[in-house]
Amino acid sequence: MNPDEFAIAGIQSMTGLDFPGLVSAVVFTQGCNFHCPYCHNAHLIPQVCRDISDGKPRHYGISEEDALAFLRKRAKLLDGVVISGGEPTLQPSLAEFCRSVKALGYKVKLDTNGSRPEVIRQLLDAELLDYVAVDCKTLPERYYPELCAEPDVAVALRRTLALLHDADLPYEVRTTCAEPFIGAREIEELAALLSVLSLKPAKDVSWFLQKANLTSVMRAKGLAPVHTEYMERLAGLVGARIR
Repeated sequence: MNPDEFAIAGIQSMTGLDFPGLVSAVVFTQGCNFHCPYCHNAHLIPQVCRDISDGKPRHYGISEEDALAFLRKRAKLLDGVVISGGEPTLQPSLAEFCRSVKALGYKVKLDTNGSRPEVIRQLLDAELLDYVAVDCKTLPERYYPELCAEPDVAVALRRTLALLHDADLPYEVRTTCAEPFIGAREIEELAALLSVLSLKPAKDVSWFLQKANLTSVMRAKGLAPVHTEYMERLAGLVGARIR
């Protein structure tokens, strides 16, 4: 497998929910540097897929060439392309793929965990993004080692949030509400972090609290969903919205 290949695990052909105001396709990339215990795309975490029958490396779900061919055919039906994952900023050829998608006339949204601010800066500088969604899973200082094996991940997330706030494009923050990672203290401190950003020249922060859909296996690991009523109360206190 070419290490510079844009690793695409699959494509969702159409959605009206993932890119605000646009009908879009979702491109899912392979590979993630996080190990969130409530992840519903766990099969996308390994950088190299392996066949479950014999453990041998296998090809990704769809080639970059085929993905672009699909998007070329759908250009009159779709407005945008969401690049999600996994974690797209781990892909060495992410900028090139964004450039190819933009050349087809699409707007591009990036879903990211915020751990690669230098990649996001490059994409912003090249004007390859139209919208960004970044996850704030818990307090930045709690990411390591519970969610990520990179000790400097808290600094990286804060840098990403600052970059997006200063950028001339809309963005949103998403928080999946699962205990023990999210409770009243975490929400209050995340609100304080986002409020510091909003003190910069006027730009609203769109912050969404998301329900955690946990399987029995996830619950057995000690995870628990934050009840809807409590989420609504927290959202009201900090000016977030429920999704």
